[in-house]
Amino acid sequence: MGISVVINTYNAERYLEKVLQSVSGFDEIVVCDMESTDGTVEIAKRYDCKIITFEKGNHKSAEPARTYAIQSATNDWVLVVDADELVTPALRDYLYEQIKKPDCPSGLYIPRKNYMLGQWMKCLYPDQQLRFFKRAGTVWPPYVHTFPKVEGKVAKISKERYDLAFIHLPHDLSGVFRRLNSYSDNEVDKRKGTHVGYVQLLLHPAFQFFKFYILKGGIFQGKLGVIQAQRVAFYKFMVMAKIYENEMKRKNPMNEWKE
Repeated sequence: MGISVVINTYNAERYLEKVLQSVSGFDEIVVCDMESTDGTVEIAKRYDCKIITFEKGNHKSAEPARTYAIQSATNDWVLVVDADELVTPALRDYLYEQIKKPDCPSGLYIPRKNYMLGQWMKCLYPDQQLRFFKRAGTVWPPYVHTFPKVEGKVAKISKERYDLAFIHLPHDLSGVFRRLNSYSDNEVDKRKGTHVGYVQLLLHPAFQFFKFYILKGGIFQGKLGVIQAQRVAFYKFMVMAKIYENEMKRKNPMNEWKE
């Protein structure tokens, strides 16, 4: 039994070479590109990847292309890796060991280490991601921040196995905030018809800050802890505010100005 690595890309040249080097020991590498305009495809060709194309259109995240990419793989097992994540040799060996076992789960959540300005943001750990699974029957919903629907038993790799965690490489804050705006739009599409009141607008973002800064230990990571907790809280606020905006547009489709 083999393992295919699936990587969805759009203008991902910054880290793609490092990512491809980290997955070089797998049986197959499938790069599903959404019509990149930079050097992404050229880099993938140098590493002898199987390259497929998914029309970008108005899509603002990789999720609409996930199922297409997964079903384009040829092996029974699939590991989905983002274009800014590294796979450790220990994780690769662990996955091959697991699929040899008769009681191997159909899917595995893998912990992820997120980095900001060179520092591991422990307040976000373990950030478990369902990224390893049997290809047959797996479907990925076309919305941002969703997990695939896997047929069969699903388990989690212990968060204590730091050596098995994905390494999520850092981006500058300008890029992070651009993605937050795009991702929150997609999040709103996923929650069409949802009602947002004063409680959600006031308390949901505040709770996210409290959760990551106090409960998860961001307070021990200095200024970066404050930035990370504020980022998470602001993202929640953006989603809530945009849902409310859509609700108002439904009630007033002409968007009439009133005093």
